[in-house]
Amino acid sequence: MYTSVQAGGTDERVMQHAPLVKRIAYHLLGRLPDSVQVDDLIQAGMLGLLEAIKNYDASQGASFDTYAGIRIRGSMLDEVRRSDWTPRSVHKKSRMVSDAIRTIENKTGREARDVDVAKYLGIAIDEYNHILQDSSSCRVFSVEELAQDGDHYMDETLSHEEGPVDGLSREGFQQALANAIMGLPERERLVISLYYDEEFNLREIGEVLNISESRVSQICTQAVLRLRSRLSDWIND
Repeated sequence: MYTSVQAGGTDERVMQHAPLVKRIAYHLLGRLPDSVQVDDLIQAGMLGLLEAIKNYDASQGASFDTYAGIRIRGSMLDEVRRSDWTPRSVHKKSRMVSDAIRTIENKTGREARDVDVAKYLGIAIDEYNHILQDSSSCRVFSVEELAQDGDHYMDETLSHEEGPVDGLSREGFQQALANAIMGLPERERLVISLYYDEEFNLREIGEVLNISESRVSQICTQAVLRLRSRLSDWIND
């Protein structure tokens, strides 16, 4: 059933996909603080690649590149999670913003703007933007982890043994995530698309939108916090 090494040896697969590991590592690095070393991400990613080679099951429907990319990202995120460098105060303030967005949108029935959230929290807009800047590197709020929560391939046991209800739940989460992304304000949706789909870095996105890199970071963070607020029923903190 497993076909990972039938088209070539493990070493050959590793060499073939090593550039993918590096590309994912450098892309993630743009969202992480200076204390995170790219070499550590690459090392973790290579372990994820080896796990993908070992466990890939073509009958599940995904291509090897798709499956490997998910496992590589997941392994890198696990490494960052193990050495959680984010101060608790940043986690607390980020969750506070996410909760505020959810409350405002539930109450008004429209998108919560940055000025709305700042007013709700009783802080100046500059302080709110500072919270977004601090939260931009907080691993808890990455779209990769949101997607990972609902991905069929992240859990090897479930991918082979899950029941119909589990499968429907995962499909439901993925659909909810897709709908939440589509429902983002236009600029937030564009930034998310350029960053996660087109894999532009923050500087490149800033050049496209003619705004500063720090502003791109703030928009991206607010978008992810908005996604968390809208997916709160699916996410177990």
